[in-house]
Amino acid sequence: MQIFIWKGVNAAGKEITAEMEADNEEQVIAALRRRKLKVVSVRKKPTELKLPFGKGGGVSVKDLALFTRQFATMINAGLPLDQCLTILTKQAEKESFQKVIMKINQEVEKGSTLAEALAKYRNVFTELYINMVKAGESGGILDQILLRLSEYLEKSAALKRKVIAALMYPAVISLVAIGAATFLLVFIIPTFAAMFTSFGAKLPMLTRIVMGLSDIVMGYWWLIVGGIVGLVFLYRFYSKQDSGEKVIDKMKIKMPIFGDMILKMSVARFTRTLGTLLGSGVPIIEGLIVTAKTTGNRIIGDAILAARVSIAEGQTIAAPLGRTKVFPPMVIQMIEVGEQTGNLDEMLLKVADYYDEEVDTAIGGLMSVIEPVVIIVMGVVAGTMVISMYLPLFDIINIAGKA
Repeated sequence: MQIFIWKGVNAAGKEITAEMEADNEEQVIAALRRRKLKVVSVRKKPTELKLPFGKGGGVSVKDLALFTRQFATMINAGLPLDQCLTILTKQAEKESFQKVIMKINQEVEKGSTLAEALAKYRNVFTELYINMVKAGESGGILDQILLRLSEYLEKSAALKRKVIAALMYPAVISLVAIGAATFLLVFIIPTFAAMFTSFGAKLPMLTRIVMGLSDIVMGYWWLIVGGIVGLVFLYRFYSKQDSGEKVIDKMKIKMPIFGDMILKMSVARFTRTLGTLLGSGVPIIEGLIVTAKTTGNRIIGDAILAARVSIAEGQTIAAPLGRTKVFPPMVIQMIEVGEQTGNLDEMLLKVADYYDEEVDTAIGGLMSVIEPVVIIVMGVVAGTMVISMYLPLFDIINIAGKA
């Protein structure tokens, strides 16, 4: 079986483009005719090339944003497409990205459109990127589309950096706390335990608990490590299942403290992606399909796809999105205003800017909460262990004094 890209016209005269799996072109044509569609074209889907340098081809969002902005500048200056790609190949800092651009240039020289060439490297270029380039080529505004893409990528990268920076500090502190606790349990507590046992004194409950934890860590460390690794693999396996992905993503947006920030990030990504696509001339139905894949949350993605069905039947965008009960009321109202004024793409981008600021605020609030909590927990853990070791010393001193 192969995948074919077909283009047809329905009874209402509307042009439709989609994909179909079949053994050959004749099967695709027969299936389309059974659906009362006039066949315009059928062709094999370009093969996606798997690059040897891993997911994303070693190309960061920052690299892609710089590439896109430079590409837009050259196209705007009137340089031919192949010359632009040749120059960009030399300017790319990473060898892996140079290979990608060089192969794209080769595809373009063979007669492929830029979008078709990019589609062969979906581990580097997203559906959003490919669809926008396709729209830019069709409308003769490739330079403008590439500029929009570069702005989108730069803002997405900036948001990602902020989130990583916010989580880095508590993550490092937590690792230090776990490392310190493990060091005490493995190297310090056993020394004190041996000393206390030699005196034969009855140990306080807190001391016995800590010594028990030390025995568990030293005696069953392999089971603990294996359990952690097993849980990680189990989580990754479950999250890749359809039902598991839904459960986990629903839990994410329902989490206390973090859930609100995750929802705002997804809403910002949704509105910015859809606004960028609509502003680039991508049809609303196609834009919603692409957007659903880029939200980063299955619950929101499914809500968008459910709304797409209603929109395809002639409804407004705001109404079906509102019925999903996933998006905040303010987002629905802004979309409704955008539809009424005919400036939906601009309104979506304004909503995205607003929620980017909300995420900044949420990150600041999160940091103000997490930092003291992590420090307090770290202090309590370390303090409990120290106190548990000092409590028996007082009893020992009393026994020695009486003797």
